[in-house]
Amino acid sequence: MAAFTAKDVQTLRKATGAGMMDAKNALTRCDGDAEAAAQWLRENGIASSAARADRDNSDGVVVARVVEHGDGSVGAIVELRCETDFVAKSDGFQAMADQLLDAVLSNGPDAVADSAGAIDDLKITLKENIAVGTVERYEAPAGSCLDAYVHQQNGRGVNAVLVELDGATPEVAHDVALHIASSRPTYIQRSDVPADVLDRERATLEALSRNEGKPEAALGKIVEGRLVGFLREHTLMEQKFVKDEKRTIADLVGGASVTRFAQIEIGH
Repeated sequence: MAAFTAKDVQTLRKATGAGMMDAKNALTRCDGDAEAAAQWLRENGIASSAARADRDNSDGVVVARVVEHGDGSVGAIVELRCETDFVAKSDGFQAMADQLLDAVLSNGPDAVADSAGAIDDLKITLKENIAVGTVERYEAPAGSCLDAYVHQQNGRGVNAVLVELDGATPEVAHDVALHIASSRPTYIQRSDVPADVLDRERATLEALSRNEGKPEAALGKIVEGRLVGFLREHTLMEQKFVKDEKRTIADLVGGASVTRFAQIEIGH
């Protein structure tokens, strides 16, 4: 029996970029000799994923779901990144994304670390730079409403939203999630916009208005009017509802309130 430790396996993995099982197999075949094992991995085309780590992995898939949790609910989004849409649509890749989502829902965002070995193995199998991207998880108490929406494109999720509302029905929460996916707000309401963001935008609008030849005396009013347009574009509550542009999101939610939201898009 080859004499080597779990630390030896980890060291070989880091040195070669091989998956956990491949590294263990190589050490077993080479009686624990790390140098020989690394050579065996190279000869068999397995020690190649290290070079992939620098390759662009802006493609992938996003998965999201809400489940019951005690008296309330828990929802999560997980982004799994790869290099091509071909891999992103593959069964093994999507199964890994679902596995990660289950782990995050059950045990929190840090649970993705437990799948590091499986992800390394998937890199070898699919021959691409694969990595976990952004992960979001919300726990909502009883009385709050969580909704998750995933926009599908070419057989995989590419745009996922998680939103929490207080005092809303599930139907309203779902409409808000769908709206966020389409309109991509940055903030919930005006008071959430940082002062430095407003200052930068005001300065930009002032320069733009001057360059357009607007009269100096009217510049202040023109800039403030354009700033209102900026706020309506970027704040959720002031956006026009995508399914009925005669109403804003504030009109849609009525007496309810949006507590928080997260949006993750592939390629953004």
